[in-house]
Amino acid sequence: MFKILKNAWGIPELRKKMLYTLLLLVIFRFGSVIPVPWLYSEALASWVQQGGNTIFNIMDMFSGGAFSQATVFAMGISPYINSSIIIQLLTVAIPALERLSKEGEEGRKKIAKITRYVTVVLAFVQAAGLYIGLNSAGAVMNPGVFTFFVIVLSFTAGTAFLMWLGEEITEKGIGNGISLIIFAGIVSRIPHMAVSVWQTFTGGESKNYLAVLLILVFAVLVIGLVVLFNNGERRIPVQYAKRVVGRKMYGGQSTHIPIKVTMAGVMPIIFAMSLLAFPSTIVSLVNPNPTGGFGLWVMKFFNQGNPWYAVIYFILIVAFTYFYTAISFSPIEIANNMKKNGGFVPGIRPGKPTSDFIAKVSSRITLVGAFFLGFIAILPIVLAIIDPKLSTISIGGTSLLIVVGVALETVKQMESQMLMRHYKGFLE
Repeated sequence: MFKILKNAWGIPELRKKMLYTLLLLVIFRFGSVIPVPWLYSEALASWVQQGGNTIFNIMDMFSGGAFSQATVFAMGISPYINSSIIIQLLTVAIPALERLSKEGEEGRKKIAKITRYVTVVLAFVQAAGLYIGLNSAGAVMNPGVFTFFVIVLSFTAGTAFLMWLGEEITEKGIGNGISLIIFAGIVSRIPHMAVSVWQTFTGGESKNYLAVLLILVFAVLVIGLVVLFNNGERRIPVQYAKRVVGRKMYGGQSTHIPIKVTMAGVMPIIFAMSLLAFPSTIVSLVNPNPTGGFGLWVMKFFNQGNPWYAVIYFILIVAFTYFYTAISFSPIEIANNMKKNGGFVPGIRPGKPTSDFIAKVSSRITLVGAFFLGFIAILPIVLAIIDPKLSTISIGGTSLLIVVGVALETVKQMESQMLMRHYKGFLE
């Protein structure tokens, strides 16, 4: 990977794109420390650090700690992610959006425009809800109509600016801009996590350097496993029949349909995490410090230290993996396209038998991917239950999958751009 980066740096055009991407990511990090007026940052920090499993923890993770510091980027890019998921789900349900998605580049541009508008609306609604929660917790100075609009519009503008940064990186830089912003936010927390782990195991009277070494080795092994599964795929062979059109012969070549093991990516984990965080979030807004009753039971049951939380988390991830794969991968559509173009799977009849075969293979691969996602997601939780000291490892399964996936995807984009320029140095 480092050799690819070195060779890409030697190409002037790619070097400009890399520097432009780096500049925008630096701007993102600077914006993550600009505070919002009339807010006590200690209140947001206490929500994140109170030990519960809430939406605020997820927002703080994706924003690189900007939420706990009450900055303009406190909501991060989460409204854009929610908007993208909503539009993607509605594309399956609304025929007009489905037609747009099949109109090629122009259709995708229109869908992207709709997604931006929905993002701004969601950001405003989310910021308004956040203001109400902060006000009830006494975190707002001089509450009033003017204060409301300043705080809410600051949060909304921060999300809109991040959305613009992401699109600029995608268009003029290297890699997917939104993914790289999330990547930068997560990576920015690694130094703090490393210091916490070091102080936990070596700061007291018993200096356990072996434990730190074992954690480092284990982390490398887990990252290797994530890379292996992230690149893993099942290739279904496809043969195209020969056909003569005029004086030319078309077809006759062999290709394959790649079905990735982790086709759903991190979306099932985000769905499951958000769903399990919802009850604790409601309780924390209504009663931040419950001392008994139903509120305390909810906070304890939906806490990551509860073994039942890990079990439910795993089951939800498996279920959401199948759900997300079902709406994003259509064996019937693939089989119909193959039939129209004279393609067939060797040994399988075109049409319904082909779609059934692809669905069967996809179901088996999805099962492996779902169990892998569930394992990676609950691994930090299980380790923290076994040894509470390991709870200082704040990079969870979702963060690890995002970081590794974005890094691999960015490197692949560099390779493809070097190939387009007929640069062969990275293969040597």
